[in-house]
Amino acid sequence: MAQQEEITPLEHRTTTVEQGPFCLARCICGWRGPARRARSLARTDAENHLTAAR
Repeated sequence: MAQQEEITPLEHRTTTVEQGPFCLARCICGWRGPARRARSLARTDAENHLTAAR
């Protein structure tokens, strides 16, 4: 009988990235937030993504 791999939940780790005058949040799961002019809003988008992923 073949051994099956254990499936682990997808990890979520966010960062913020600067693109010209904009900042956006990204996650290793592939999620990407909208471009924001305020870094604080991009960080809030990242926090909201982590909360929603739980």
